[in-house]
Amino acid sequence: MFKKITMLGIAAFCVLSFSLPTQSSAQDQTHTVQKGESIYKIAMKYGVPAKQVQAINNKNNDEINPGEELKLPIVPSEYEKDLLSRLVEAEAKGESYAGKVAVATVVLNRVESDIFPDSLHGVIHDGIQFSPVLNGTIKQPASAESVKAVQEALAYQGYDRESLYFYNPDKAQSSYLSSKEVTTEIGNHVFLR
Repeated sequence: MFKKITMLGIAAFCVLSFSLPTQSSAQDQTHTVQKGESIYKIAMKYGVPAKQVQAINNKNNDEINPGEELKLPIVPSEYEKDLLSRLVEAEAKGESYAGKVAVATVVLNRVESDIFPDSLHGVIHDGIQFSPVLNGTIKQPASAESVKAVQEALAYQGYDRESLYFYNPDKAQSSYLSSKEVTTEIGNHVFLR
């Protein structure tokens, strides 16, 4: 009997540990340059575009030096892509495709920022930041357009790290956001840094 209970406990542990979503961390998204490496080789190693590695590190050319710490674009798990797609769907439903890409970009910019959590899951579930998390609409499936918008935002990483906030001024007012600089307006959303 004890052996059965022990085996069931081990099986339950394995199921839980292998089925829980993994979270990538911005801290995991760096690489220390080794002698003989190039931006291209580093990009190939991590499966990200070389131009993106260049952009995210503000490099105008391919020159890197051993010991240099390079930021890498966020490569989310399938769970995180789905979570971000569902957030985009809930936050930007009815907005243009460009507006959906911009919402996803804000979340990715927050992961890279020092003032927000360092994972997509952490940013999305950070307190009262996103109303779809609070009201449960994030649980609804994402449209194909929202999924595509997230893919584009992921491919765009490093080219726009300005916007950290967005809101619809017809639906929300914030003295905190009114002190921020507007970066752009797309549809009903105002984007700020």
